Amino acid sequence: SKCGTLPPESCFFSLICSLGSFMVILVGLLRYAHVLECCGPSLLNTLGLATGWVCAAGLTMVGNFQVDHAKVLHYIGAGVAFPTSMLFVFLQSILTYRMAKTRGHYWTGHLRSILTAMAFITLVFSGVFFIQESFVLQHVAALCEWMFIIDVLVFYGTFTFEFGAISTDTFLVLLK
Repeated sequence: SKCGTLPPESCFFSLICSLGSFMVILVGLLRYAHVLECCGPSLLNTLGLATGWVCAAGLTMVGNFQVDHAKVLHYIGAGVAFPTSMLFVFLQSILTYRMAKTRGHYWTGHLRSILTAMAFITLVFSGVFFIQESFVLQHVAALCEWMFIIDVLVFYGTFTFEFGAISTDTFLVLLK
């Protein structure tokens, strides 16, 4: 956030966050449709979709309200995006185990659970270090934020296993 407060960096930061927000919405919808097609309606799946979309809204706020110019709005966005992102990966890990039918599916669940645990740890450390007055610890908090984000992106990458099987039938499930 600090590196993206002045143009042209702020423009790129906003663009990346806005594109990322769109991708979160798209991936969340694809995952929702895939789970719906495989298992039918589920409260857990609906919660997963909702948390993904709320996360996208928070990410949009983070990107479009720079910390040096609209600190409160930026932090509200971060306060929405980070926890809902954590909740999203947690719910998706549970759904992975509920959908598992083969050994490979269970291994995907294990991988996602490990990524979820790592995300939780880095998010907690980020919060703990962020509130400290030490300049060094605040930098460590920023590193933890980036580790969290990378971890979540890798988690999103694990959806390629399931998304390879998506067909037009998957999209038609959304219309029912």
